[in-house]
Amino acid sequence: MDLDVYVTAHRAEWERLDHLLRRGGRLTGAEADELVALYQRTATHLSIVQSSTPDPMLTARLTQLVARARAAVTGTRRSSWRDAVRFLTAGFPAAVYRSRHWWIPTAVLSTLLAVLIGWWIGTHPEVQASIGASGDLREMTRPDGQYETYYSSHPAASFAAQVWTNNAQAAAMCLVLGAFLGIPVLWILFLNMLNLGVGIGLMSSAGRLDVFLGLILPHGLLELTAVFVAAGTGLRLGWTVIDPGPRPRRAALAEQGRSAVGMAIGLALVLFVSGLIEGFVTPSGLPTWARIAIGIGAELAFLVYVYVLGGRAARAGDIGDLEEPDRSAALPAAA
Repeated sequence: MDLDVYVTAHRAEWERLDHLLRRGGRLTGAEADELVALYQRTATHLSIVQSSTPDPMLTARLTQLVARARAAVTGTRRSSWRDAVRFLTAGFPAAVYRSRHWWIPTAVLSTLLAVLIGWWIGTHPEVQASIGASGDLREMTRPDGQYETYYSSHPAASFAAQVWTNNAQAAAMCLVLGAFLGIPVLWILFLNMLNLGVGIGLMSSAGRLDVFLGLILPHGLLELTAVFVAAGTGLRLGWTVIDPGPRPRRAALAEQGRSAVGMAIGLALVLFVSGLIEGFVTPSGLPTWARIAIGIGAELAFLVYVYVLGGRAARAGDIGDLEEPDRSAALPAAA
C-alpha cells in the first residue's frame, strides 16, 4: 500500500473528525451521526495502517484521534458502589473460577513438592546439617522455640498488617511477572514451597510435626490458596504470550492483563482475611482443633464463593474483564 496516497485519500475525513471533536457538545443531530460514522471509519483506517505499513507518527496521530472519538461517542462513566459490588460478586470470583484449570494443578504440584522437600529433609540428617548447626535447629524446633514464638513475636495488629503486605506483594509479583513466560512465577512458587518444606522437615525430625501443622493450617490454607491462584493466573498470562489462540496476541494479552489486575485486587482482600487469621487466631490460646477449624472454614467459604458465585457468573458470560464500555476499543482486523 502506498502510504502517501492512502493519507491523501483519507486526510479530509480525519480533519473533519478532528473538527467535530473540537466542537464538543455543540453538534447537531446530523453532525453527531457523522462523528460516529467517521469514528468507525478512522478506527478501520488505523487498523489498516498498523497491519500494512506501520508508520509511527501516523499511527500515533490516528490512535489519539480514535481515542478522543471513542470518548466522545461512549461518554465517560464514573465508578460507583455498584461496580464494587459487581466486582466482588461476579467479576473476581468468575475470573478465579475460569482460571481453575491453571491454579488447581499448580496447587497440587506445589503441595506435593513441599511434602517431598519436607520428607527429604526430615529423613536425611546430613541435609539438616547443611541447613544449620544442630544447636540452632534444636532452638528453632523445641517447645516455645522460634517456630512457635514467631506468630506471637509482635502485636497481633502490626503482625497481621506485615503478613498481609508481604503476601500481597508476592501475589502481585506472580501476576505481573507472569508476562515473562511464567518463569519468575515458577521461581517464586519454588521459594515458597522450599520454606514450607524446610519447616515440615525440621519439625517432623524433632517429632513435632503436629505442632507445626497446628500453627500453619489455620491461616495457611487460605493464604496458600491465594498464592496458588495468583501463580496459576501468572502462568496463564505467560502461556498467552506463547499461544494467544485465535485472537491477536495484543488483544489476548490485554484481556488477560486486565483480568490479572482485577485478580490482584481481589486476592489482596483474600490475603487480608488470612492475615487477620495469622495475626489473631494462629497465636491465640484457642485449642488446636478450634484454630484449624477456623482455617478450614475460611478455606471452604472461599471455595464456595468461587464455585457458586464465580461459576454462576462465568456461565452467564462474565470473564472477569472490565465491562464492555470500559474496555479499549477493539479495532477491526484488516482483511
